[in-house]
Amino acid sequence: MISKRIIPCLDVRDGRVVKGVHFEGLRDVSSPVELGAYYSENGADELVFYDITASAEGRGLFIECLREVARTIFIPLTVGGGINTLDDFDRVLKCGADKVSVNSGALRNPGLIDEAAKRYGSQCVVLSADVKRVNGSYHVFARGGREDTGREALSWLREGIGRGAGEIVLNSMDTDGVKEGFDLPMLRDVCAFSSVPVIASGGAGKAEDFVTLFRECPRADAGLAASIFHFGEVTIPEVKRLLRENGIPVREVI
Repeated sequence: MISKRIIPCLDVRDGRVVKGVHFEGLRDVSSPVELGAYYSENGADELVFYDITASAEGRGLFIECLREVARTIFIPLTVGGGINTLDDFDRVLKCGADKVSVNSGALRNPGLIDEAAKRYGSQCVVLSADVKRVNGSYHVFARGGREDTGREALSWLREGIGRGAGEIVLNSMDTDGVKEGFDLPMLRDVCAFSSVPVIASGGAGKAEDFVTLFRECPRADAGLAASIFHFGEVTIPEVKRLLRENGIPVREVI
């Protein structure tokens, strides 16, 4: 079995890492450079950097902040927020990103996925989806979770994979920040058809939640979390130790 990845996420606003519940009530956490360095040195397999207000504010991503984070870490870096064109891909990759995450920009222009995959390779294109249940259906939200697109999530993710996305980040808005566990039903529905790696996001509250994730949804490739790592409630070495004890393969913490 391929090793499961544990990925901390830096939600960045105005150059600071923030975190809320259900995408609301954001509070300041720390410097993204300091946190990125800490995670790089303490067993994270990858790091995700989201400029969470770039799309809503109609601006580009904070490049200087990103450059500092990329210079500090020694693990793969995925970057998203305000990615609307191939020029945005190019700029972010030149700043040190390994992969680029698209969400709102791809919803407005699905062809961006095709273009980016053709130019940079599918392995570089991550399709991130903020998904919430609305009247019994999964809806995709845009602009940092502020706008219900009305688009059905499973069909959108299938389309994105078909267009060349090489990885999916599935963020359940229903469980985001609640710390009661990952959204297993939603994850199972996506993993059932996905031909590319799926990263589970939203809901981790304790180390055991990662064990449950990979036991109950073995096709999930990675677990992403923010609050529990940022506030020191759980460390990545603790999570990996517990996963190994439960027979779930993970990369060693060096």
